[in-house]
Amino acid sequence: MQIFIPTNFIMNRLILTLTLCIAYIINIHAFNINFTDKTLRVDYIFAGNANQQTIYLDELSSLPHWAGRRGRMCEFPLEGNGQIIMRNVKTGDCIYKTSFSSLFQEWVATDEAQQVNRSFENTFLLPYPKDSVEIEITLYGADKKQTSQMKHIVDPTDILIHERGINNITPHKYIVNSGSAEQCIDVVVLAEGYREDEMERFYKDAERAAESIFHYEPFTSMKSKFNIIAVASPSIDSGVTVPRKNEWKDTAFGSNYDTFYSERYLTTSNIKSIHNALAGIPYEHIIIIANTDEYGGGGIYNSYTLTSAHHSTFTPVLAHEFGHSFGGLGDEYFYEGDVMEEFYPLNVEPWEQNITTLVDFSSKWQDMLPNDTPQPTPVDDRDKYDIGLYEGGGYAFKGIYRPAYDCRMRTNDYPEFCKVCQRALSRIINFYTEE
Repeated sequence: MQIFIPTNFIMNRLILTLTLCIAYIINIHAFNINFTDKTLRVDYIFAGNANQQTIYLDELSSLPHWAGRRGRMCEFPLEGNGQIIMRNVKTGDCIYKTSFSSLFQEWVATDEAQQVNRSFENTFLLPYPKDSVEIEITLYGADKKQTSQMKHIVDPTDILIHERGINNITPHKYIVNSGSAEQCIDVVVLAEGYREDEMERFYKDAERAAESIFHYEPFTSMKSKFNIIAVASPSIDSGVTVPRKNEWKDTAFGSNYDTFYSERYLTTSNIKSIHNALAGIPYEHIIIIANTDEYGGGGIYNSYTLTSAHHSTFTPVLAHEFGHSFGGLGDEYFYEGDVMEEFYPLNVEPWEQNITTLVDFSSKWQDMLPNDTPQPTPVDDRDKYDIGLYEGGGYAFKGIYRPAYDCRMRTNDYPEFCKVCQRALSRIINFYTEE
């Protein structure tokens, strides 16, 4: 039997293929004009209080290779709570953009920030420019208003740029090796609270971490776009710090529970130590697994995921926190009278793709709703509408809406990311890997 393929179909496929090839060549050409195959690591200090925040430049470093994207260089993957723009000094043209959130910006919303000043380390990876550039870094509040901004010039020939990653590279091995650093998203899994004699245990835990991520869609079907690298960063002590139990440990990254007095919030503010341990290893996103069975974790967009490796909820918690740090997803859980229920102003549309205040719902999942979907969607109809507009999310009982009754971003028991979260994660994966 002969199969007839219309000529216009063949022509359309050829045109699409040619268009993609041209776009690829243009993007690579643009990258090669502006950058060399190295990374500019920029360390900042964010400091201040609830009423005033300031950004300080700390240190500049160079790393041997650039593992990040080489296309869509002047687009933000998401808005984030902070943004960086790199411009060519001579022309004023934008040559790179990225976005982020920070532990400092979370702290600013706490009661403590009303009373004292504090400072937090922050580190960002940028492609290494060939010519002098102006770097503009901006912080935003929950109302999306600018809270602080800093601009500074970087001369790539500056002798004070610290060259790192040439010698004394932390031992590491690939758990998933799908391709080159240029083609894939490079995720490192760091050891926290593992002594030198516990590294075999760490490598097994790192394999479990990779399995945990790829257990969920869309990571399962898009696994070929990822490299996972286990980095055996040793600690003096085994375990991690739990202040409420008066357990203080000397670990590689000084992580601790009870962040902002929340028992299960596991974080570290020693950001430079994380990146020092990774110098010389290609990386874009960071997972830190802690050698403890204490429940908890944390994930900060474009910063890191940190979670307990030996609690029974390791798999769902790691996926949830990676949803934050990698995908920029918001929390969909809430409790009536939650102390954080005013975290998102109801007159502003959150930048996270899986929660909405309805200020700009058309930019979220409105296009995914069946025409007959009631808005808001009654909880009693959850079996009928797997995608809807369910009230409660972003810590607020009222006024903020989530796309599904339950999701990996709401509870540990739910077996998958909802369809809206899956689409948001797929988009971010494609953003990093498609030219």
